[in-house]
Amino acid sequence: MDIKNKKAVCVMSGGMDSTLSAYMMKNSGYEIVAVHFNYDQRTQNKELECFHKICDTLGVINKYVLDLVFFKQLGASALTDKNIEVPTEGLKDGVPLTYVPFRNGIFLSMAAAIAEKEGAEAISIGVVEEDSSGYPDCTEEYIKSMQSSINLGTKDETNIEIKMPLVHLQKSQIVQKALELEVPLSLTWSCYKNEDEACGMCDSCRLRLNGFKIAGVDDPINYK
Repeated sequence: MDIKNKKAVCVMSGGMDSTLSAYMMKNSGYEIVAVHFNYDQRTQNKELECFHKICDTLGVINKYVLDLVFFKQLGASALTDKNIEVPTEGLKDGVPLTYVPFRNGIFLSMAAAIAEKEGAEAISIGVVEEDSSGYPDCTEEYIKSMQSSINLGTKDETNIEIKMPLVHLQKSQIVQKALELEVPLSLTWSCYKNEDEACGMCDSCRLRLNGFKIAGVDDPINYK
């Protein structure tokens, strides 16, 4: 089969990393099947808005928006439990309060079901080990283990590769690659706290801002 006829299920949060990953898959000739998860995260509405706008720029026709109430019931994360404050004092050792238990495992499992149904040969996820800083589900080792489990648990003719093109990049390299591919970074959102103006203080904002600073360019989104 020619690669132009191949499909990739792209897990897309509306953030910079997953958006760049999707653009890289499209540039590699894959037809994009876009998947977004609403899990009652603090910036759910903004992320969903960004997802739809990014899909428009990619020309995505086939997309899934999946609502997961489970994570709200679970809590245990500053992203989904309003009683836990989002940390703003910078990265620390250990698992951050913004870690959502087994989130990427659940996302990849659902993406695998979609990939099998759609006949897709790849799943794209924008994990970055720099971001892992205590996130156990953002490492190359973990994602590879999920790929193995997915292929063991699907039909014999299903053979899915999980693509993680950014896993070993620094944020500054991600910014540079996104600019090179003309990714609309102004449509992406990274802030854990706010939906109007990015807070600039949460771990995700700090990583993003530092990436732009090292890359020597201005971040096009608005900050408080």
